[in-house]
Amino acid sequence: MAKIFQVTARAGMTRVVEPVARGLLRAGVSPNAVTVAGTVGVLLGALGFGARGHLVAGALIVTFFALTDMLDGTMARMSGGSTRFGAFLDSSMDRVSDSAVFGAVAYWLATEGNHSGVAAALVCLAAGGLVSYVKARAEGLGMSANVGVAERTERLLIVGVGGLITGLGIGPALEISLWLLAAVSIFTVGQRVAHVYRQAQLAGRE
Repeated sequence: MAKIFQVTARAGMTRVVEPVARGLLRAGVSPNAVTVAGTVGVLLGALGFGARGHLVAGALIVTFFALTDMLDGTMARMSGGSTRFGAFLDSSMDRVSDSAVFGAVAYWLATEGNHSGVAAALVCLAAGGLVSYVKARAEGLGMSANVGVAERTERLLIVGVGGLITGLGIGPALEISLWLLAAVSIFTVGQRVAHVYRQAQLAGRE
């Protein structure tokens, strides 16, 4: 199944990201530095703004810095490929960022007395971690699980758009986006488990 963001926008984003990546590499900036900077930016947007109810600013900041996930990967590719530590750092920082985003959303919704929204945010947090874990575990066993409709960038964009719309005072868009994200995240976990199962069957390791 086509991936929501990759199919529609990543090709266009590449034309923007690649010149920036080349410029940063020429300036001596490493992909790992961009990874850490992106995480710090997401933390600032989520905890400094989103958790305090400044949803528009928080959503814009988080979305901007979440796109550095494309930038550091492009830089790594241009500089000869990602190192093992770089891949480890990127994955670890992604988990930090995701926890901050959904933790901040859950905290703000709790202060608003929106228990349904809190539940949705917690499901998103758990399911998002599981999406990444299933892929990592499959790769550790020599298989692949790079399938699914909701990878990390898609998940952050969905909650970001919901937060932005709610911040502008247009209905319960954040809660709706969270439940939508919870559903597609769980579906993605199912897709990946099924994909790994088929590989295990073919290899006689079911």
